[in-house]
Amino acid sequence: MKTVDCDYFVVGSGMAGLMCSLHLAGYGKVTLATKARLQDCNTNFAQGGICCVMDPADSFDRHARDTMIAGAWLGNSKVVHEICEHAPEGIQDLIDCGVKFAKKPSGEWDLTREGGHSARRIFHAGDITGEKCETAMIRRVRKTGIDIREQTVVIDLVMTKRLGLKGENRCIGAYVLDRASGEIYAIRSPNTILATGGCGKVYLYTCNPDTATGDGIAIAWRAGAKKETMESVQFHPTCLYHPLAQRFLISEAVRGEGAVLVDKRGREFMQKYDPRGSLAPRDIVARSIDSEMKRTGDDCMFLDIRRKGRAYLMNRFPNIYHKCMEFGIDMAKDLIPIVPAAHYTCGGIQATVDGRTSVAGLSAIGECASTGLHGANRLASNSLMEALVCARMAAARIGPQGNGFGRRPPKIPAWKIGNAVPPDEAVLVTHMWDEIRRLMWDYVGIVRTNKRLARAAHRIRTLRREIRDYYFRYLVTPDTLELRNLAVCAELIVKSAQRRHESRGLHYTLDYPRSGKRPRQTVIDGFKG
Repeated sequence: MKTVDCDYFVVGSGMAGLMCSLHLAGYGKVTLATKARLQDCNTNFAQGGICCVMDPADSFDRHARDTMIAGAWLGNSKVVHEICEHAPEGIQDLIDCGVKFAKKPSGEWDLTREGGHSARRIFHAGDITGEKCETAMIRRVRKTGIDIREQTVVIDLVMTKRLGLKGENRCIGAYVLDRASGEIYAIRSPNTILATGGCGKVYLYTCNPDTATGDGIAIAWRAGAKKETMESVQFHPTCLYHPLAQRFLISEAVRGEGAVLVDKRGREFMQKYDPRGSLAPRDIVARSIDSEMKRTGDDCMFLDIRRKGRAYLMNRFPNIYHKCMEFGIDMAKDLIPIVPAAHYTCGGIQATVDGRTSVAGLSAIGECASTGLHGANRLASNSLMEALVCARMAAARIGPQGNGFGRRPPKIPAWKIGNAVPPDEAVLVTHMWDEIRRLMWDYVGIVRTNKRLARAAHRIRTLRREIRDYYFRYLVTPDTLELRNLAVCAELIVKSAQRRHESRGLHYTLDYPRSGKRPRQTVIDGFKG
């Protein structure tokens, strides 16, 4: 079996992974693996921007307070302040990569403001900020000599304890699968950094790309890493509902300009949930839509902005208007079908700001990590800020360590196939994938109950046994690996939700509708097998 050696093994090609790789490149050999193309990540789809205090009238304290309020006071105040204060360095890193953020005619930064913020502090590059940042970072990464391995799926981390080695149990790399050739080989490194994003695909409806299957969260759990706050999954209230319209959001600005939420008969329903109607905050709107869908059994609800007329809509929302027209929906004549969609994983691998986890040799940054910044709910545009800051700080901690193996790195044994045979019933994988996503949507979605969670827990345990049997019976494939990881993330979300006996932030349960006085993190230990 082939073994590739490097000083730093980075998994994931979003903002956290790319920026950390760039910072580490000056210290030693970096191998960067991503399971699809470099640009196939959540960062590339980010529309809004990146938080950073720059206005003299603003302050880091105000930004930190806004973050704590949005997170329902479950965030770590020290962590929140630290990340907010280091945001300017992250913005400068992107500028150094060639990102051109919007400026006013006067030359000042054109900072914007989003819900939950008390000041203008969001850097942006039009409405495709993520794409422009991703493009600039990829261009820089390709020029640095970093060992880039696209279409490379991590199967599992390699731990010294499982190799029978004495001393501290630590991660020394991973087994990976080359999607093109089917070859399984090892990447050996004293420093493995997970930057694999979230697990939005665990839900039936999500605005995340297909790559968001929680791989890093799952493989870190199997390696023994702790998880926290997995019950806090953020949903965007208005994702376009159409079989061909994957991941397209209908901006909240559409409601801001007069769109109202209605059912399939055109009847408004938001007034019975909140006096602000369709202009209520995001979490309330998402819960209300979810409630109507469950009550009526309908697959979606609708936005109605027909009264504004075609000329206005084409001028104010050109991108949304043309995108809807691609699917035969004329905003000037038709109701816009929408559903809430899983948007961001606020919890994840328990990690410090500089990426340290509970497993030696393993770091986690970006959406797959839970640093304590987001608490029970993410403040708009704080995610890319966190990715930038944690990438820089993780590299500063890990970089000087260099080749931590010493003279003789541990030998990684060949991957064992055993009696596995090529899969001949791919329909089983598809069926289990669909079942997980639907039961998570129905039982562990925006509004939860003890009964729904218990049903989900029972079924997921059964599915995980079936998946485990399938995994060892057949040769591994990318689809099998994603299914396996998705099931782990589903179970972690359910377990965390069952442990929080209150409604706080994104976790809303009918059995405990009020918030508790003393919020606690829901921590789940890593796998001990």
